[in-house]
Amino acid sequence: MPTKKTDSATPNNQKDSIEHERLLSLINSMGDGVIALDAKQKIIMYNGAALNILDLNSSITGKFLSSIMKMVDSNNQSIDIKTLIANARTPVFYRDYLLCYPDKSTVNLYMSIAPVHLGYGKTGSEGHTVLLRDITHEKSLEEERDEFISVVSHELRTPIAIAEGNISNAQLIVDKGEKKDEVKEALRQAHDQIVFLSDMINDLSTLSRAQRGKLVVEVESINVHELISDLEHNYAPDVKKKGLKLIIDLDPHLELLQSSRLYVREVLQNFITNAIKYTDKGSITIGAKARSNGIEFYVVDTGIGISKSDQHKVFDKFFRSEDFRTRQSNGTGLGLYVTMKLARLLHAEIDVHSELNKGSVFTIFIPNLK
Repeated sequence: MPTKKTDSATPNNQKDSIEHERLLSLINSMGDGVIALDAKQKIIMYNGAALNILDLNSSITGKFLSSIMKMVDSNNQSIDIKTLIANARTPVFYRDYLLCYPDKSTVNLYMSIAPVHLGYGKTGSEGHTVLLRDITHEKSLEEERDEFISVVSHELRTPIAIAEGNISNAQLIVDKGEKKDEVKEALRQAHDQIVFLSDMINDLSTLSRAQRGKLVVEVESINVHELISDLEHNYAPDVKKKGLKLIIDLDPHLELLQSSRLYVREVLQNFITNAIKYTDKGSITIGAKARSNGIEFYVVDTGIGISKSDQHKVFDKFFRSEDFRTRQSNGTGLGLYVTMKLARLLHAEIDVHSELNKGSVFTIFIPNLK
């Protein structure tokens, strides 16, 4: 009597179905957008990340990729996606194109195109796989890095050249044994440039720690009268050198401020330094008054002022006004950016009011942190 043969093997179509489901699961778990195209560049498979990047919420199966994806280059010239794909005989990638959305907004796009070649004797359809990734943030960081290198290298070059030149002149004069006053002046100018370099390095160090989240607020009791008196003593010579008047305006009822002495001082120093730098006549006022649960500090100058359009950008990294009077002074555009970083750490509120040729008022309210 014949026995019934039991086939324990899984039918081929079931195996194919399982493999297909595994592939779909793998593709959908990827953070990058994945799109599979047939030989005619029609979409046969895609994942959710691809829909997110393309900003679509409906099926794109069976559509030509070029019909739903518009790209331009850095010069806003249209990119022919069909040609890019057709020419991809080997895997290629692009990082300098922009993906355009219907509302005219764009994102920087990384796009990798790889052809699908079937092995010898295999049957099926050839085509391409396309990998998409939004690299807008990465591009922004790259641009900031390039701008940082450009700005810092430019700003370092001038003071180093001036300091080196003045020290060389001083050495030459000393060798000749004459003109003592000229030696003093050459050394003074060299010293000023080295101080500028030191300030720049301090700004860069603070910025680096802020970017890496390494700044820590150590709260302590701050005697505001003593703090302002100390700042007055430090900056009085600079104010006097420019023929300006230094005014101290303090509320007599100020109480101790609970905050970071280091960061409060650095914020005020940045305000005062800028006020002196951009004021050629008149006065600099440093003031403080009590407010509910904190102290409001302010620095007022009678300097060149800031245009309305620039007032919204003065706290941006590397920003320097195009006003020729601003360009006459050294600066990296980092001071006020660092100031804003510190203000956020202190939970402080900064405000600026200014009028061209009349001066500026920088105000910061620093709350008690305990």
